[in-house]
Amino acid sequence: MAKTLVIQKVANQDLSLEYDVLKNTFKDVDVNNIDQCPWEDKFPYAPNATFKIVHSDTYIGINYVIAEEFVKAQAIRSNENVWEDSCVEFFVSFDNKKTYYNFEFNVLGTGLIGYGSSVKSERNRLSAEKIDTIDTITQVVKRDGTKEWEIYLIIPKGLFSVNDFTGKVFHGNFYKCGDGLPNPHFIAWNNIDHPSPNFHLPQFFGELVFE
Repeated sequence: MAKTLVIQKVANQDLSLEYDVLKNTFKDVDVNNIDQCPWEDKFPYAPNATFKIVHSDTYIGINYVIAEEFVKAQAIRSNENVWEDSCVEFFVSFDNKKTYYNFEFNVLGTGLIGYGSSVKSERNRLSAEKIDTIDTITQVVKRDGTKEWEIYLIIPKGLFSVNDFTGKVFHGNFYKCGDGLPNPHFIAWNNIDHPSPNFHLPQFFGELVFE
């Protein structure tokens, strides 16, 4: 059963790229768990992963908080294999799941963005110049042997062809992965029913209701 998420609207200045401003903006926003482990039989490790999301007239803002045993960051250029690192992902569709964007960012803020249908040959990567329009803030803390990191993504709505978000219902999913970590993992906000790890299945997206 698909989950539904209501996305609160905030003012543009509430998504300024300053840590204290963003921390204050997100402090009372609902926490959502990335706690579905669809391939638990082969990949049982599930780090603690949560996210919060808001939007303004100009931006979508997402705050992920992750606690995991290992933190890896090897990809340093846009569109490199960030999914092999400690990676968070946001997939969103504006046309009832026919096409979608996939936003994938590692702990360094290195990003990969694709667009198209779920048919791999029909998907295209966005340019490094467009990926660089997404601002990020990251922080890593090691406490009692566990590494906790968070990342803020400030995504300009100008990347999309959609002009009006307010009051609209779109579809999407949120993920945490780390294909190249000592404990590979693939977890999701909305569950996926598929025999092997694959996030590119828009039929399993949840509903995103933009206030």
